[in-house]
Amino acid sequence: MSSSATKAMADAASRNRATALLVALILLITCVGESSSSTDETAVRGDRFMERRCDEIYVVGEGETLHTISDKCGDPFIVEENPHIQDPDDVFPGLVIKITPFLRPRNLL
Repeated sequence: MSSSATKAMADAASRNRATALLVALILLITCVGESSSSTDETAVRGDRFMERRCDEIYVVGEGETLHTISDKCGDPFIVEENPHIQDPDDVFPGLVIKITPFLRPRNLL
């Protein structure tokens, strides 16, 4: 085998290693990016869960109105989500209603 053929094979092997290293580096960066973004999503979901002020099924207490429950639970659509409420002014202790908190974007400033 001539020295030029040996050198050509060594160059080709070197390029293959460099290509493999580059591909591995790209995959590593991609995996790390996906891992940290899913962690961020989990943290956001966890924060939303922790901020939940009322259970999905809510039992009206003494002196509460739909307005006070809406403010307390963050659900401005209580009447629309509870078709069994015929008169929004006729709310009584023990009435069971469905609560769906309305997630508003937070102001960062």
